[in-house]
Amino acid sequence: MNIDQQEVQKFADLAEKWWDTSGDFKPLHVINPLRAEYISSKVELEGKTLLDVGCGGGILAEALHDKGAIVTGIDAAGPGIEIAKHHAKKNNKSIDYQESTAEDLIQKSTEKYDVVTCLEVLEHVPDPKLLVKTCINLLKPNGDLFLSTINKNPRSWITAIVGAEYIFNILPKGTHEFDKFIKPSSLGSYIRESSAELVETKGMFYNPITHKANLNNCLLYTSPSPRDKRQSRMPSSA
Repeated sequence: MNIDQQEVQKFADLAEKWWDTSGDFKPLHVINPLRAEYISSKVELEGKTLLDVGCGGGILAEALHDKGAIVTGIDAAGPGIEIAKHHAKKNNKSIDYQESTAEDLIQKSTEKYDVVTCLEVLEHVPDPKLLVKTCINLLKPNGDLFLSTINKNPRSWITAIVGAEYIFNILPKGTHEFDKFIKPSSLGSYIRESSAELVETKGMFYNPITHKANLNNCLLYTSPSPRDKRQSRMPSSA
C-alpha cells in the first residue's frame, strides 16, 4: 500500500485544525485561491467529475465544488475526512468524501474522472511515481491531471522547512522532509512514463514572512509528443 502510516497519523492528529485559517494549515488557505483559480482557468469545471486525491479537510475540494465541479474527495486519514464531511454539510455543499487511497479506489471502482487533482500530497507518500500513475489511470480519455508538490532545491529547504517549521513556526516541525521533495524534471518523467502528456509547469512561491503567495513562470518545461491524450499540469511550489 502506497501510504506512510506516520504521515497519515501526522495529519490525522491535526484534523481539527483544517479549517482554522490562522492555524497550522494557514499556508494552504493562503495558496488555495491561487490553486483553484489556476485549475479553473485551464479546465471548464461546470458539470465535470473531479477527484481530489489527498483531500484532507476539504479545502481545495470545496473551492472546486464552488466552481461547478462534481467533486469526490479521498484521503487515507479518516479524521480529516470526517472534518471535511462535517464542514461540507454545514455549508450545504454536496461533496462525496471517502476514506480511501487512490490505489484502493481504482481497485474497487471502475469510475473515471474528467479531472483529477493531487496537490501537496506527493511529498508525503513512499512512492510518488506510483501515485502519479494511479492518478492518470483514474482519468477519462482526454482528462486533465493537476499535480502540485515542493520543488527539491535549496530555496525550498530554506522556506518550507527552516523558515516555516523552525523560525516562524507556521507549520509543525517534521511536516516536511527534504529527501521527499521532488524536482520538476523527476515529476515530468513520472508523467511521461505513465503515457500522459505534460502540458504545463508553473512555479508557486509562498513567503512565510508576509504570508503571500504567487504563481510564476520560473519553471519552464516542455514535454515530448504525447503517447495518449491524457494531460497533466503541474503548479510546483517553491
